[in-house]
Amino acid sequence: MGRLIEELDYRATAMGPLILRRRWVAAIDADVIEVILGEEHLMSSLFTVGETELAVRGLAAAKSGPLRVLVGGLGLGYTARTALADTRVTSVDVVDALAPVIEWHEAGLVPLGESLGQEPRCHLRLGDFFGWFDTPRAPGDRHDVVLLDIDHSPRALLHPEHARFYTEPGLRRLREGIAAGGVFAMWSDEGPDAAFIALLEAVFVEVRAEVVAFDNPLTGSASTCTIYVCNRA
Repeated sequence: MGRLIEELDYRATAMGPLILRRRWVAAIDADVIEVILGEEHLMSSLFTVGETELAVRGLAAAKSGPLRVLVGGLGLGYTARTALADTRVTSVDVVDALAPVIEWHEAGLVPLGESLGQEPRCHLRLGDFFGWFDTPRAPGDRHDVVLLDIDHSPRALLHPEHARFYTEPGLRRLREGIAAGGVFAMWSDEGPDAAFIALLEAVFVEVRAEVVAFDNPLTGSASTCTIYVCNRA
């Protein structure tokens, strides 16, 4: 495919073609790793601040340890790696619906290599995050911190079936799967959504929408994302 783009893997999935590729970016004169699903640009190693801050801010709102963490969406692994850097964290379960993404980590094809698979506290699980809470979780099977980074925003979804999660009943099912005093945090590529904040406030005792700014070498200016941080009673 030439110097500009190198396809590292291609898989057909139920959600469309899934591609892992290396692309040379002139603005930084370097290669980046990207994940593409159909027409959707899922992840790039050029922009990882949002994924990192999701874990940083979610864990900052948590109680003292020990902490069990659940991550919805593996991506390139930056959220999980940041969570593992917190010494209070005893385990990180990462749920992803796309088997090839997990296989890329196990094969070391992503920038973080095989590091997550070699970390005994980290467990990569194939599954549907949005169905994770359909079955009530026993108190001993609940997580202290749940970090979500799958859809682009509460309105820009990768699949229509995800919409049931971004409702008051869906969020209540989530809350019941979080340990008492726990935290739910979610990344969004859009600015704070007043309607979604109102839904969160109907379910959680404390809700914040924190705007995160980061340098964008493609535009030469700053870009932003939003991290929603919610505390459970």
